[in-house]
Amino acid sequence: MITDPLALAALIAGMVALAFWLDQNVARAKALGASLIVIALGALVSNLGLVPATSPVYDVITGPMTSLAIVWLLLAVDLRALKAAGPKMLGAFALAVLSTATGALIAAAVLGATLGDDTWRLAGVMTGTYAGGSLNFVAVGRAVELRDAMYTAAVASDNVLTALWMGATLMLPLWLRKRWTTRTSTDERTTAEAAPNPLTQRFEPSLFELATLIAVGFGLAWLSELAARNLPGVAVLWLTTFTLLLGLVPAVRRLRGSLHLGLLALQFFFAVIGIGSRFADIARVGPEVFIFTAIVVVVHGILLFGIARRVGLDLGTTAVASQAAVGGPSTALALAAARGWPHLAAPGTLVGLLGYAVGTYAGLTIASLVRAWMG
Repeated sequence: MITDPLALAALIAGMVALAFWLDQNVARAKALGASLIVIALGALVSNLGLVPATSPVYDVITGPMTSLAIVWLLLAVDLRALKAAGPKMLGAFALAVLSTATGALIAAAVLGATLGDDTWRLAGVMTGTYAGGSLNFVAVGRAVELRDAMYTAAVASDNVLTALWMGATLMLPLWLRKRWTTRTSTDERTTAEAAPNPLTQRFEPSLFELATLIAVGFGLAWLSELAARNLPGVAVLWLTTFTLLLGLVPAVRRLRGSLHLGLLALQFFFAVIGIGSRFADIARVGPEVFIFTAIVVVVHGILLFGIARRVGLDLGTTAVASQAAVGGPSTALALAAARGWPHLAAPGTLVGLLGYAVGTYAGLTIASLVRAWMG
């Protein structure tokens, strides 16, 4: 068994590197994604008895390193650029988030008796991830203290349902277009096509920028812990709020590399979640978690597309906004490209990034509501 802290840290870093390599070079692995791969690798070494159940290394990763990941990913969100998304896309995305929250409430009502005290935690996590993404999944999960086996089952369910919903949003425009009469105007297409797309911009951060991002990350993590000890609210909410406010400062907004640093640090967290998972525990909670997740996504789709058609939103905007909420900015971009909607690529990406900003607030709000309702 590997117990030495340096050796254990090296193993975790190696698993993260392997997950990224597989995601980039193996077609079948790419379908799973780096996050699910690194969780699976962590669970494998844990269940084989190669690593201990507890270690100071895990505490550092789930504590300071995860806080840094949240800061760096949120710094990649430029709230001032959201006006380029346009009012229709912003409205569609708001409706998508409300549909997700409603789905989580319905899932909690259906499965509350089965999942017990995990219900409100899972409702918050699924609202967070289907309003934002993995960043919010982690932030809400840490705030509500979701246990490791539930984490792993939720991540696996999330990946499966996200892939299925990507297929659904690719096909729904074909199935519904005869009944969907609203069209995007030429002016809206021209405005949207002019919006910058942050996922397609290439850059190389300097050492100064990387060092500054690390300093800012540690500073905000310390400040949020200080605020949580002296003011109402949990640390992750203060961390989110402080980071979004600091991201409005032009000098901070110009720093490059925050998205890459955040994605890298987040994978270390998923590796530790995998290590804390036991196959028997995952098998026990897996079916219920999958059904819970499926209810959230199905209700999201029915409400969003039903209401959007009623209020006059066009089909393309609705589908891309849905994918921005459920899958995030990258899948929103992929859907827009696959369906030949170049005018929706940048707006979809922008509202997907907005999801990172609002997902944690939405998730913790729903978690609190379900917890109060369950008593």
